[in-house]
Amino acid sequence: MAMTMNGEAVLPAPRETVWAKLNDPEVLKACIPGCQSLDMASPTEFAAVAKVKVGPVSATFKGRVQLLDLDPPNGYRIQGEGEGGVAGFAKGGAKVRLEDVPEGTKLVYDVEAQIGGKLAQLGGRLINGVAKKMADEFFGNFAKAVNPENAGV
Repeated sequence: MAMTMNGEAVLPAPRETVWAKLNDPEVLKACIPGCQSLDMASPTEFAAVAKVKVGPVSATFKGRVQLLDLDPPNGYRIQGEGEGGVAGFAKGGAKVRLEDVPEGTKLVYDVEAQIGGKLAQLGGRLINGVAKKMADEFFGNFAKAVNPENAGV
């Protein structure tokens, strides 16, 4: 099952700060819902483990994430895939763009993902709802992490 999602978030920090946080595995680990580990394999590749619950299906996904088409501090493309055992698999990518705005930095994202296995059998409405909730949670956490008043996050 394929799905797409896009959106944007205005973050209260300069573009260079947002760029640095987008490339910091500790910040990303703290912001990604269900993330148990996020380890840098190289400057552009991460190994990740995340626990995800979608309706009645709960699974731990293990996978790799690559950063491609880097254009600091303007954006990049993220490509990843993960296996969740009997729950299925997920793979996809996102284009992330950063733009200066009076309030700080606007982050714009376009996501394309594909899922299979038991997760895909749950139906598009449930999957899309959970994906949107996770994206909102990530960007809420990320906004707190880049806020200069919360520099310790």
